[in-house]
Amino acid sequence: MQFSDQLEKRFAELQTHYPIKRSALVPMLLYAQDEVGHVSDEVVHEIAARLDLTDLEVRNVVSYYSMLHTKPIGKYNIQVCTNISCMLRGAEKVFDHIRQRLGIGHKQDTPDGLFHLEEVECIGACCWAPAMQVNYTYHENLTTEKVDEVLESLRKKETQ
Repeated sequence: MQFSDQLEKRFAELQTHYPIKRSALVPMLLYAQDEVGHVSDEVVHEIAARLDLTDLEVRNVVSYYSMLHTKPIGKYNIQVCTNISCMLRGAEKVFDHIRQRLGIGHKQDTPDGLFHLEEVECIGACCWAPAMQVNYTYHENLTTEKVDEVLESLRKKETQ
């Protein structure tokens, strides 16, 4: 498996931050996923070899974290928190609105491959509930109007 020069530099830098190679596993998986689009078998094997781990050890980590995907997903990964703080402040309404607006359900992609929707347990934004994360960007104190604005701005990005 061949990664970009930029990703190779990131991997090299990451390994200098941790006293144990294995500690770089999750960040390496996230960076590789961003470049490749998902955590493929080839990515698992390559990262396992670099960190002196078995493929099974890497797969166990991949299966644990909801932000790691073994199949390609939509370009914009929308994760709506429905844990207690967000739920009490309207997260279910927000999730249902997105589901209806995009015509997809939990862990599904829009036919154009632009959006992927997930209901998640917690994104650590309890003070600003309800909240969602789109890729690495947080959107807080959500209303259906704010959600519509976010979705429209992402669609506009694609047509510019």
